[in-house]
Amino acid sequence: MTLLDIFERLEEMWIGEAIRTSYWLFPFIEAIHLVGLALLGGTVIVVDLRLLGLTLRSRPVAQVLLNARPYFILALLTMFSTGIPLALSEMIKLYYNFSWWVKISTLGVAILFTFLVRDRIVTRHDASRVTLGALGLVSLVLWFTVAGAGRWIGFS
Repeated sequence: MTLLDIFERLEEMWIGEAIRTSYWLFPFIEAIHLVGLALLGGTVIVVDLRLLGLTLRSRPVAQVLLNARPYFILALLTMFSTGIPLALSEMIKLYYNFSWWVKISTLGVAILFTFLVRDRIVTRHDASRVTLGALGLVSLVLWFTVAGAGRWIGFS
């Protein structure tokens, strides 16, 4: 069984068919997905701009991160719970879409980087300003790549 065979079977699932054949379901789910993107983008920008020392300088970095984390997790859950059904409705198109592969690959790296690198270093309280700035910059690049590639799916 090839990867394409798997994508074909996934697209044949009832949920993909329901979304594909409905006039309103895809746009409704996409709207919720975009709200999740806005929330995710907001939390990433708030934390990473603080890491870069550009905003909220009077607040400890770890506190900004801890305050934003529940919203970040909510945003991720929203994006996954809407993104998976959207993908299931057009798996063959996504299989051949380079932007989708960039998005999915970068998404995995961004999530791992966020939880296993950035957040762990920030909450240790002993990182230098240069280290924090680098973490913020890498995080912004990763998450903006995910968002940009995701947006580009519709154009390719």
